[in-house]
Amino acid sequence: MHKHMSKLFIAFLAFLLSVPAAAEDQTLAELFAQQGIDGTIVISSLHNGKTFIHNDPRAKQRFSTASTFKILNTLISLEEKAISGKDDVLKWDGHIYDFPDWNRDQTLESAFKVSCVWCYQALARQVGAEKYRNYLRKSVYGELREPFEETTFWLDGSLQISAIEQVNFLKKVHLRTLPFSASSYETLRQIMLIEQTPAFTLRAKTGWATRVKPQVGWYVGHVETPTDVWFFATNIEVRDEKDLPLRQKLTRKALQAKGIIE
Repeated sequence: MHKHMSKLFIAFLAFLLSVPAAAEDQTLAELFAQQGIDGTIVISSLHNGKTFIHNDPRAKQRFSTASTFKILNTLISLEEKAISGKDDVLKWDGHIYDFPDWNRDQTLESAFKVSCVWCYQALARQVGAEKYRNYLRKSVYGELREPFEETTFWLDGSLQISAIEQVNFLKKVHLRTLPFSASSYETLRQIMLIEQTPAFTLRAKTGWATRVKPQVGWYVGHVETPTDVWFFATNIEVRDEKDLPLRQKLTRKALQAKGIIE
């Protein structure tokens, strides 16, 4: 009886974590057409089984994770004690970067918010390649191509993931089914916060893969409402920097179109 119940629970959990096949969503397709942008979006409910997808072939295609990997990288860095918490400080070495927000000492929270590459590279050196291999395998996170460089693999195309895989991963993070401690999950939950209203809470991370051609822009995360949790992953082909705000703009419009946020 116990074994039977365990199998049922595992099957139910697998159902919750999966993104079912979905026909092309015309409402979402129109949003992308209005902007004249090539991209995809996946929106999937935790509880009601609904999934909306624009451009299913692209939703299944893997792209460089870019800074969306900071979600998993944060959990790994906390678990491996490379950093102790969201207010722990990473000291700037004085090197001048193209992004002014990087040119100062950072906490883990600020490093996540400004997508500070040097900060997470410093953490990566402490974690090491072998630990990354193990965590990526346990987390069923995209595809890692060997050989890889431990401080650039999420930037240079060595680590790739699809929009559907992003959503499945984010569900596991929310349900805390991956091998990380409660404190690591809680720290990540706090630093991912983007917006909180009486109607919804938005947690998300951007990404911009500049070392691959064509460049790819990401926006991934979830929206908590009083009745459900909706997970999303958007990626677009970035023609120039002017396209970058479309990551958030298209996602917000899509969530509004589906009545998830106002």
